[in-house]
Amino acid sequence: MTTRVWDYLKEYDSEREDILDAVTTVLESGQLVLGQSVTGFENEFAAYHGVPHCTGVDNGTNAIKLALEALDVGPGDEVITVSNTAAPTVVAIVGAGATPVFVDVREDDFLMDTDQVEAAITPRTKVLLPVHLYGQCVDMAPLERLAERHGLKILEDCAQSHGARHHGRIAGSMGDAAAFSFYPTKVLGAYGDGGAVITSSDEVQKAMRQLRYYGMEKVYYVVRSPGHNSRLDEVQAEILRRKLTRLDAYLEGRQAVARRYEEQLGDVTGEGGLLLPSVNEGNTHAFYVYVVRHPRREEIIEALKQFDIALNISYPWPVHTMSGFAYLGHGEGSLPVTERLAKEIFSLPMYPSLPQDTQEKVVSALRDVLAGF
Repeated sequence: MTTRVWDYLKEYDSEREDILDAVTTVLESGQLVLGQSVTGFENEFAAYHGVPHCTGVDNGTNAIKLALEALDVGPGDEVITVSNTAAPTVVAIVGAGATPVFVDVREDDFLMDTDQVEAAITPRTKVLLPVHLYGQCVDMAPLERLAERHGLKILEDCAQSHGARHHGRIAGSMGDAAAFSFYPTKVLGAYGDGGAVITSSDEVQKAMRQLRYYGMEKVYYVVRSPGHNSRLDEVQAEILRRKLTRLDAYLEGRQAVARRYEEQLGDVTGEGGLLLPSVNEGNTHAFYVYVVRHPRREEIIEALKQFDIALNISYPWPVHTMSGFAYLGHGEGSLPVTERLAKEIFSLPMYPSLPQDTQEKVVSALRDVLAGF
């Protein structure tokens, strides 16, 4: 059987009874859209993050898009973010009518280089959008200072960082709003698509409720301002409610997998060798994915196929190099660290139910491949 970077079947086997009961609960409730399960999940997810408000939406991309619109972002505005991210981050910015402006990332943690942000601010800048990539939080203090000094808003992209912490503050609680994805691979994943926006702002919450429901406020058919059809599915919400109670256990499982990688691969690292993830001081890493780095990545991935191991690259094509964003004018060489990383990074299998013998198979094969270099 092929070893993959993610698999949900073992987890489903252990949680099957609860997952199926969640589905039955919704189907027997008498309300299939925006019912008690969505409301319950919203309340519980907000409480987990220590904020008063949560709005469930249909996916993580729309979570970012609607959050930007709720922060009054639109045509003519600029949003500063990174190119080393999943394309949906940038697709959502464009979808809100704004222009994405990229800054480079750091060599050690692959996260937004906050030292470059101020130089990218213009009179049109409206929002700073840090991406807590791979499960680790961006250094938020410099962004908070910049936002206060320049009168900007902060929207956290938390699609990959459920439960991650930064100096004791949980991801999603440090900006004006935060967007989450519950795509099945995520740390907190649904059995389909789903997303949410959390905030401490009553105004942002009110706007989110209208935006996800055509722009209507309470009374059906009365549109206050044109919005979207972007509602979290009731079945997915009930499943997420059940899984939220296990989120801390999922995090512990991922961190245990990460520790084993560090223990078993620590002696094949160094200059020219395999570089393992770094965890910044004060951070608790959620390890959504376990991203390593090697200058001979393509050879490694090809060689591991002989061991029936299929690895992933997050991400091989920086967003600014994609043809769909060529109009932004970021030519090759404009983000050198991002472009260099894209040629060297790849992900090892990472999920809380990853069997130890499967992980040992990956480690053994990887060590054999590296020994041949």
